[in-house]
Amino acid sequence: MEAEEKSIIDEMLEKARKAQAVVETYSQEQVDALVKAIGKVIYDHAEELAKEAVDETHYGRVDSKTYKQQKACAAAWFYLRDKKSVGVIDNDTINGIVTFAKPAGIVACLTPSTNPTSTAASNGMNIIKCRNAMIISPHPGAKNVSVHGAELIRQALKEAGAPDDLVQIIEAPSMALSRELMAKADVTVATGGAAMVKSAYSSGRPSYGVGQGNVQVLVAEDFEDYDDMAVKIVNGRAYDNGIPCTGEQAIHFPGENYAKLIAAFEKAGAAVIPDEKVAELPGFIFKENGAINPVHVGMKPVKIADELGFEIPEDTQVLLFNTPGMNDENILRREKLLPVIQLFPYDDFRQAVADAKANLLWEGAGHTSVIYTNDTEKAEYAGAELPVGRLLVNQAGGAASGGNYINGLNPTMSIGCGSWGNNSISENLTYKHLMNTTRLAYYHECTMPPLDEVWKL
Repeated sequence: MEAEEKSIIDEMLEKARKAQAVVETYSQEQVDALVKAIGKVIYDHAEELAKEAVDETHYGRVDSKTYKQQKACAAAWFYLRDKKSVGVIDNDTINGIVTFAKPAGIVACLTPSTNPTSTAASNGMNIIKCRNAMIISPHPGAKNVSVHGAELIRQALKEAGAPDDLVQIIEAPSMALSRELMAKADVTVATGGAAMVKSAYSSGRPSYGVGQGNVQVLVAEDFEDYDDMAVKIVNGRAYDNGIPCTGEQAIHFPGENYAKLIAAFEKAGAAVIPDEKVAELPGFIFKENGAINPVHVGMKPVKIADELGFEIPEDTQVLLFNTPGMNDENILRREKLLPVIQLFPYDDFRQAVADAKANLLWEGAGHTSVIYTNDTEKAEYAGAELPVGRLLVNQAGGAASGGNYINGLNPTMSIGCGSWGNNSISENLTYKHLMNTTRLAYYHECTMPPLDEVWKL
């Protein structure tokens, strides 16, 4: 009987295991040289890849995608450069625990059409940091730029002394091949839409996914610097024409400051959608079945205005619109993948927090929110109430990825949203999630009191 023919995925896995077995013997210095090589080659080709991504997908902006790749790679290397991931990584002499890092094996890296090469590079740096092999499964809509990025990475790794096929990519991606890869790889990192993430968690293998964003911004009554806030929000929401999941979607602010807020945002480069045109937005942004309309994803504000039939300055960066209300008919309370922001004026701060929470529970729970305040009690009240993994204080939503280094969050391209977002973690994905560990536990005298004494504590 003839042996069954190997699938494309089986062949890739066989090559990956051979390469991973070699890298598993590498020293920390050798591993770090590979990690740096991945980041540097994508950093150096960022603009070229950005142009290719926009040409192929028609999503976003070249300048944003160029900077995104540069920032993602530089931030990842800055974070990873001095971290231990080989041999003994911790020695707890008090409790007698010595921790050894071990590879996870072969990691399937699923990448989205919105951030194809920056995701592959950033996640790849974390994957290789732990002496794993990586197989990239790109979104079919961005396969050409993804393959080019992978070729650059493979060449850089070869020049750095890595074995062949430590990094591979499915050159003709399909849902069937992605499912097979996820079912056979040791770990999957799925960065993309809800369907992709659900498929990863249904694969029967360990997986890390991301959740949808719907960043709610709370402006507390005590906050006064609207000009500074407007610049941060406009820059964040205009980034890549509103595609990033960390982009601000709604602003809850004191109603008495409406004129002040509008003036600050117009000064920062925003314009307001006429109220009579807001009714057309749901059909413009979403399909009849409620799915995002891909035709308008990442569309420039002036183009949006033109299609909806109103005029704005050519250099407008973001569009604001007044909310149709906090009701279930207002589908605009969901995440919108274009540079528009909904305004929710409030009379009571606690009600504003409740409204933001309601929006998140409809879509975006577990991801990120922002609060502008100088009152620690208000910040902590919102932190206790909102179902998010990250609540940023006086920062643009994009800082949730940690790559700005203006907060203590770890840099990542994969933002975990916990059980709220059907994810396995609620923190930023890093190399720590992509290694196995062995804990050597030395004997010491019992530190617990007699059993009947425990209940007196």
